[in-house]
Amino acid sequence: MEHKFLLPVRFEELLKYHSMNYHITPLLTLFGLLVLFSCNNPTPTPEKYGGMILYTVRDQMANQPVETLKQISDLGYRNIEDAGYKDEAFYGMQPLEYKAVLDSLGLVPISSHQAMISFDNVDQTIADLKSVGFKYLVVPIPPMGQFTYDVETNKMGMTGGSELLARVLDSLGKKCVDAGLKLWYHNHDFEFAPDENGVVPYNYLLEHTNPNYVNFEMDLYWINKAGADPLTYFEKYPGRFRSWHVKDLDAQGRFAPVGQGTLDFAKYLAQKDLAGMEYYFVEQDMTFDGMTPLESLKISHEAIKKLGFQ
Repeated sequence: MEHKFLLPVRFEELLKYHSMNYHITPLLTLFGLLVLFSCNNPTPTPEKYGGMILYTVRDQMANQPVETLKQISDLGYRNIEDAGYKDEAFYGMQPLEYKAVLDSLGLVPISSHQAMISFDNVDQTIADLKSVGFKYLVVPIPPMGQFTYDVETNKMGMTGGSELLARVLDSLGKKCVDAGLKLWYHNHDFEFAPDENGVVPYNYLLEHTNPNYVNFEMDLYWINKAGADPLTYFEKYPGRFRSWHVKDLDAQGRFAPVGQGTLDFAKYLAQKDLAGMEYYFVEQDMTFDGMTPLESLKISHEAIKKLGFQ
């Protein structure tokens, strides 16, 4: 059987020009070598299913992004959530170069975390996301100075109030929709703690953002860490939780690979239609006991299939 691996014309041209960008050239050269290797050493294509967020392998992506993406593909993941956009580039790659790498590895760009989003950079960010093929812009923390973090207590929080955050998200969401994207807000644990006025920020956002502009990426670890019940939210706010972060919570309260902690994913999965879930992404913020991020992703990938995630 003839083994075909087609490079986009633009990508082939870029490989010839070493003076274009000192960040891009080594990446493209490495990618070219990976392509040649794959052509000369064809291996069975793994069954691809499921999504993952690149934040899990952020250190590896910072140093060897193309090689790391290939490893993610080799594990069998299909959908990608990005977490490395900076200075109008993705891990040092311009949008079309990044798209070429993802396409050639069989990885589908779905969503992108944009912690530094602002009204000053949103238009350019949206344009770059669309160039890669992303469908969703994710706001992972309260943006534009509202997010707080206490180094001594390791506690996250927010300032400025829920009303301001809701207005900001609606404004950003409208910009996304007008440009052909959609916006999700991703939670941690602090959004479930009542503020000084007794307002639970997460509830306020669900009740005061326009669902045409803003929906939610529920992190199943963090909502459980906060002591809240995902099923209660699915029932009270049906259809708003279009994406999930799937990671486990171990007996010590730490992050764990799927299936190696205390969370009952089967009961959440049984209500995915009520929740409105369209995508899910495996994540592990940190690993422990000598486990590497890629090892955790391998364990989780095997577990999600057994649980019935598709």
